[in-house]
Amino acid sequence: MTGALPAPLAEIVEDFGAVEGQDKITLLLEFSNELPALPAGLEQAAMEPVPECQSPLFLSVDSSDRSAVRLFFSAPPEAPTTRGFASILAQGLDGLPADDILGVPDDFYTELGLADTVSPLRLRGMSAMLSRVKKHLRG
Repeated sequence: MTGALPAPLAEIVEDFGAVEGQDKITLLLEFSNELPALPAGLEQAAMEPVPECQSPLFLSVDSSDRSAVRLFFSAPPEAPTTRGFASILAQGLDGLPADDILGVPDDFYTELGLADTVSPLRLRGMSAMLSRVKKHLRG
């Protein structure tokens, strides 16, 4: 499946593939700490909630330039799994062309190998984040 992933996201999937067990959670927590801050002028109140996530998550998709889509996510620090997933999407997809993002398989997150350590409900939250981004792009 990795062949269908844009290079930055494929690299993240490879990073997760290189570690086992609890090290996957440690890596997810590292991503959580790396979630980019919202740019000046973008308030969480103006962002779309993703209610499928177990923790509060908000996203904003700026597709005014379809050759370089901007993705912004907001999640509280006390929701490290959700922040980690958002950070993976931000680092793996932000700035890419809309067509590249639309081509990402909806279940790419299974390649991260987190099914043994993260609940299916949380994994569905990551899928919901990607689905909402794609919905904006198909607009």
